[in-house]
Amino acid sequence: MSYLSFYGLEGQPFSNSPDNRFYFSSGQHAEALLRLKYAVDSMKGLAVLIGDIGTGKTTLARRMLDELPEDVYESALLIIIHSSVTAEWLLKKISVQLGVPEVADSKVEILGQLYHRLMEIHEEGRKPVVLIDEAQMLKSRELMEEFRGLLNIEDTHGKLLSFIFFGMPGLNECLALDPPLEQRVAFKYKLKSLEPDATEAYIRHRLKIVGCERDLFTPEAYHALHAYSRGIPRLINTLCDNALFEGFLVKKEQIDRDLIVEIAKDLDLEKRPIVLLDDADDEVEDLIERIGE
Repeated sequence: MSYLSFYGLEGQPFSNSPDNRFYFSSGQHAEALLRLKYAVDSMKGLAVLIGDIGTGKTTLARRMLDELPEDVYESALLIIIHSSVTAEWLLKKISVQLGVPEVADSKVEILGQLYHRLMEIHEEGRKPVVLIDEAQMLKSRELMEEFRGLLNIEDTHGKLLSFIFFGMPGLNECLALDPPLEQRVAFKYKLKSLEPDATEAYIRHRLKIVGCERDLFTPEAYHALHAYSRGIPRLINTLCDNALFEGFLVKKEQIDRDLIVEIAKDLDLEKRPIVLLDDADDEVEDLIERIGE
């Protein structure tokens, strides 16, 4: 028997793998999505979403991609997995994602192909948009200049291509490598950690997706989960997954605060510095001290 059967769950509720089924529309995520959609709908050019590790940037990027209708947008998601990206590689990837057939090898030819493809998309009455996740990996002035050049592709009606960058705070330093590009950022939004109420709602939401209708955590456990995770979704998932497994081992029908405290200690979360600073940080620190007593 696994903890899934013990707690009557139909699947893993707290996996950190991207899964659009578990998308949680918190107030800030809903606002970010609304603003990003406005940016691409009005062809603003470049929009940026910043968030610390584990705050849900990739989930939001995938959600946005899914919500851009194909009859209105030619959209693509490009994930940067290393920092040794070249301008030629970038141009080829963007061209392929937007449907350029048999992409050429030379930069000049690729730009010509991309321009013609963008014109085709606009003639079809659609809007091209490229979402770039982990954009903080693009750590060169050459790449930033390349994006600036792509954003300069226009016709008499305006820009032919929109970009949305999703990345960690280091993305600001990348943009600063090319001040003219930095000035072209039409919209920027920063994701913060979840508030206590949103943390509880997030956990309940994920459990409901896998068929759980009862309270698996006590009210005090929810407080502890928020305090030790600092409201960071990835850490919430890790804590909850460990808690359900340990609860299953000792046959706890409901997870209490003490179990969360022990798990947080095992994961060294009580020693972690606060990385998402806001006005509530002192309250969070006080809460952690009280929980640990």
